[in-house]
Amino acid sequence: MGGLVAEGEKRDLILSELERVLESKPFRTSNRSRLFLRYVVLHSINGQSEKLKERTIGIDVYQRVVDYATGDDPVVRVSASEVRKRLEQYYYTAPHDTPVRIEIPMGSYTPEYHWASLPIPVAESLSLAVPGVQETDSPDMEVTTPRRRRKSGLKLWSMLTGLLFAVGAMFTVAWVIEHRTSSSTQSVLYDFWAPALNSQHPILICLARPVVYRPKIDLYEKFSRMHPGTFTTEDQRDNQQLPLNPNEMIAWKDMEVYSGYGVAGGDVEAAVSISDLFTAMKKSHQLRIGNDYSFQDLRTSPSVIVGAFNNRWTLEMNSGLHFAFVWGVGIQEQGPSGRTWNFEGDPTQKNFVDYGLVTRLVNSKTGQFVVSVAGPSFGGTQTAGEFVSNSELLEQGLKSAPSDWRTKNFQLILKTNVIDGIPGPPHVVASYFW
Repeated sequence: MGGLVAEGEKRDLILSELERVLESKPFRTSNRSRLFLRYVVLHSINGQSEKLKERTIGIDVYQRVVDYATGDDPVVRVSASEVRKRLEQYYYTAPHDTPVRIEIPMGSYTPEYHWASLPIPVAESLSLAVPGVQETDSPDMEVTTPRRRRKSGLKLWSMLTGLLFAVGAMFTVAWVIEHRTSSSTQSVLYDFWAPALNSQHPILICLARPVVYRPKIDLYEKFSRMHPGTFTTEDQRDNQQLPLNPNEMIAWKDMEVYSGYGVAGGDVEAAVSISDLFTAMKKSHQLRIGNDYSFQDLRTSPSVIVGAFNNRWTLEMNSGLHFAFVWGVGIQEQGPSGRTWNFEGDPTQKNFVDYGLVTRLVNSKTGQFVVSVAGPSFGGTQTAGEFVSNSELLEQGLKSAPSDWRTKNFQLILKTNVIDGIPGPPHVVASYFW
């Protein structure tokens, strides 16, 4: 069921389930996913279907400008896809007696709610029996005297008053701790990015776009004539593989450069996380893809360079540093130990271990502040992007850092377990400060 939920009991159950989901392990470390799910569920149960459009979500949740180009900025589509994966992961381990399950169907941003058998109304499910006393309808049943009731009532009232006072004190202490922790955590996030935030220039978020080739239209039409109904639309040509005979010869003239494609999925996830952070901090930033930026641009503005082996500037900036990317090896430590980190398992199966490298250069080769987030596979790059844009992850990862880390260059290697294509919470396995 989707759309308006008028019944008060169902509404309460959905809201309770929403909070359980948001506090679960798959959602706890992804602020973008939490914001998206909370927004669509709340507007769904209020019957505000007009709010569940891509552009509206982009404006309301991710602070995009009113006329932003949804085709060029996939933040909502990426977030929805990520939320679907995280929901699948959550319900895989959730109790089977969950009263309602939340789902975001493909091709829609309107949640659907799948109900188990509805619970017994509260008034009927409460037992009024006192433990150890047998219930009876006998007219000879002993009745409590009014005086005894008053004493019990006074005792009960005293207990409730004490309990309320204790709970109030607990909430006050919790609020103070949370407030202090939140302020400290946000401070770490600001300090990490301070050199870029204090710059008068916009921050450049730089992604690679590898050259992509695909068959020309003639090959698709030839196949379609032999197999009617196939590859007749651009959507089919973009999203389905052309099953040519492996022994069939084709000429180079049958291929063409497909310039509109080629950005890696992990790079997009990382870039969206970082862009959301800068938007929340009200810091101007620009997305640069492929050949849309040069070394001169990097010399002019602070930058975030996303991606590993597909981005020449990542390889350039990390070259000669303590940790660097080496083709066929992964991440390699320079020096006698020569430790290496590479993905463990098969990334195409979406269940594997990956590593991310975060490089923060106060003094880089460009003369500007540079942060590089990258991994041997998509999981490492996505994790690195979330790490530098999530206050809690960043504070946890820098707990053992030297006290003057804010003025230093440093590199952190993160390890993450990718389950069903979703990187789990990372932890630092190696670091170097200078």
